Amino acid sequence: MNGKFITFEGPDGSGKGTIIKYVRKYLIKNNVDFILTREPGGINISEDIRKVILNKDNIEMDERTEALLYAASRRQHLVEKVIPALKAGKIVICDRFVDSSLAYQGYARGIGIDEVFEINKFAIDDMMPDLTIFLDVKPEVGLKRITNSKVRVKDRLDLESIDFHNRVYEGYMKVIEMYNDRIQIVDAEKSIKNVAENTIAIIDNFFKNN
Repeated sequence: MNGKFITFEGPDGSGKGTIIKYVRKYLIKNNVDFILTREPGGINISEDIRKVILNKDNIEMDERTEALLYAASRRQHLVEKVIPALKAGKIVICDRFVDSSLAYQGYARGIGIDEVFEINKFAIDDMMPDLTIFLDVKPEVGLKRITNSKVRVKDRLDLESIDFHNRVYEGYMKVIEMYNDRIQIVDAEKSIKNVAENTIAIIDNFFKNN
């Protein structure tokens, strides 16, 4: 595969969607052949699974069911969209990937990071990102952003307790330790302009060295 797989991670309210828009402008300006996508979702089947996972009415969902649904969505997304784009030499920018499952379901839900990774090994078949950018924002800051947003509709995970979101953050810290050669941290509590500039600098440096 000649393409590169770049993922964005962060707690809820970290601003991934906003920063990815700035990255898009940078890629267009530099004539980079790329696609933008997201997890869960990105293609029809995975978007249908996303609706089930994030539906506020599905409060009875078992944590292992949740983990398996994410893995199923991830598998279809990979084979239908991500892998073909990489084989075509494109840069793939993805909002969330397997690191989210490790932090949210593995750590915060208490299933176990190793256990959730085993589930996902079957789904991803050794496909891991080339670069991951973690937008670092404390849970209380991210949730306040969501509450104050006039455009975001809260989903099932947004409505979880602050304790859950604190565990998600702790989980991400564990994942970053595991993959510190791949994951680059950006302070996402600074201004949007600053976060965007720092993110683009990381991507630019990655391109120059790869």
